[in-house]
Amino acid sequence: MRVAVMSFGSLWRHRLGKRDASGRPTGAVYYNTTGITVNGQIRQRPQICGYARFDTIGGFDPNCLSRMMGRVFECAEPSIWMGYNKLLFRRILSRGESPDRFLVVAKSKFVGQLLVGKEDWRSPETRLLSLSESVGQQEAMLLMSIGDWIRSSLGHLVLGPSMIGRPLACLVLRAAE
Repeated sequence: MRVAVMSFGSLWRHRLGKRDASGRPTGAVYYNTTGITVNGQIRQRPQICGYARFDTIGGFDPNCLSRMMGRVFECAEPSIWMGYNKLLFRRILSRGESPDRFLVVAKSKFVGQLLVGKEDWRSPETRLLSLSESVGQQEAMLLMSIGDWIRSSLGHLVLGPSMIGRPLACLVLRAAE
């Protein structure tokens, strides 16, 4: 599956590289998930636990996150491991590759309160990877395709193609609630 990164969650963790059986370094691994501001610091307040995993050996550069935006990665299929939703980003693909899906992070301060748990709050193909929520704040990490949608207190938001090229897609408010 090919996934384009449209945005990242607020929380990052990493694990330094280890050595494989032959003694070669394997590269660091970075985990991205959702978080909200609590007492001036970003904290995870998980309602749905999950993360995106990026391997530096696959070309991911944590020091240049802006260059990772809009890039298309080869990914494993989303899965559940030890109760966590996970999405493994294996390697960056050549420019010009078309994505199958998009990694989108929706923050309540920009899209309103997501109606998570209500019937028809998202399109059937939209996958919720992670959700942090507390005191009226939400941040959700979603895997979406063009035409997929979510509903919030502001209305119906649809993932549409970008008219300017990069990023490749964006959430657009289609109808007020």
